[in-house]
Amino acid sequence: MNNLRRFYNDHPNLASWIVLAIGMVLIVVWSARNVGFLPGQWLALIIATILLAGLCVWIIGWE
Repeated sequence: MNNLRRFYNDHPNLASWIVLAIGMVLIVVWSARNVGFLPGQWLALIIATILLAGLCVWIIGWE
């Protein structure tokens, strides 16, 4: 637990990006599970979601 806390204190934006990306990917996969995407489409959707999470963290970090 101390390692996670130290990582968050050292890299708060990266830690926020990781947590937000995991949550967003889980929501997208759960929501689109019955759509019938091909593996390449799933990969593109997940990559776009991870990049969007990073963009959100970056914009929030502007303050």
